[in-house]
Amino acid sequence: MPAMRCPRCRVRLNRATTEHGVCFVCPKCNGRAVALALLRHDGSKDAVRSLWIQSHDKTGTPGAKCPVCDQPTVEVSLPIGPSSSGSALRLDVCAGCQFAWFDPAEFEQFPSAPKVAEEKTLPQPAREKLAIREVQMLASKAEAESDDGPPLDEPWRWLPAMLGMPIEQNGPAVNCWPWLTWGLSAVLVAIFAMTVSNLRVVIDTWGLVPGDPWRYGGLTFATNFFLHGGWLHLIGNVYFLLIFGDNVEDDLGRWRYALLIAVSALVGDVCHVLGNLHGAHSMIPSIGASGGISGVIVFYALRFPHAQLGMMLRYGFYFRWIRFPAYVAMLFWFLLQFFYAFEEQMGIGNVAALAHLGGAAVGVAAWCFWRFGATKESM
Repeated sequence: MPAMRCPRCRVRLNRATTEHGVCFVCPKCNGRAVALALLRHDGSKDAVRSLWIQSHDKTGTPGAKCPVCDQPTVEVSLPIGPSSSGSALRLDVCAGCQFAWFDPAEFEQFPSAPKVAEEKTLPQPAREKLAIREVQMLASKAEAESDDGPPLDEPWRWLPAMLGMPIEQNGPAVNCWPWLTWGLSAVLVAIFAMTVSNLRVVIDTWGLVPGDPWRYGGLTFATNFFLHGGWLHLIGNVYFLLIFGDNVEDDLGRWRYALLIAVSALVGDVCHVLGNLHGAHSMIPSIGASGGISGVIVFYALRFPHAQLGMMLRYGFYFRWIRFPAYVAMLFWFLLQFFYAFEEQMGIGNVAALAHLGGAAVGVAAWCFWRFGATKESM
């Protein structure tokens, strides 16, 4: 799990223990990240409820990045002092992680818990409305965290779900149009449509052959990326590129995103060639964009480890939805690729798992480089 970082200074937060729990303090600016559950112990429950409602309903303005998930928070306004003064705290709240960020001296201004006697003075209708609102919030939260409910908000999700593909249920927001992801997907589909009538000849000519990698001056290191062996092969690669590529493109920017895909594909091809110079697959052409897409998938899982994915599992005639974070999916994916790589070396598999692992290694290296760059920038 990535370390929590100050949204202002980008330095690592220090763990601090209080009477009722743990918060995280920036050693540079003295800001702090505090869970809403901890605020309920020390502060006014009405104030905490107001923070939650505003952040959940997104009635505030976009705030700083959350120190937990690194996604934009909602900047909410919390009145303090007499109502006539008009003074208010401006706090950054992440509804997903349920954390609030306090800049220096703001935590001390947070309203304290009212006395029981004062709480009893609330009119009965007001107490009933607050109770109903809190029940609604708890019900909404329970529904969002339920493992049984499929994401029915977009009908197209049913198609990949029925094919056993993961669905991004609670992914990071995208702030720009992912033109490169869409454009590359369109190119892959167009090339397949142009070659499908003569697919066998095209693959034999332009696929990457491990035993003869320097055909056409090594051009097949590039051409094999755009070829696919069938509709299912194409749909699988394009689907994963569209699901995960938009977030990575948004995070890295188009040029660095393009570099990630290109280097992942190249390193994946080199690993495949080195692992199959001799043996059953030495003269079998390798095709597909999965080496480059593997780098994108792994970068996504490391960059957004808590993004929620969903999948439909079938038990006979019954179906069940499960949810899991991206880092869990990545660990399972790695185990599957190592199994496929073993089969590949035994000559009994038809999945270029070494290319996948090579591309994944580039994704890990790119994420590590990003983390190192962010750390240096904050020092």
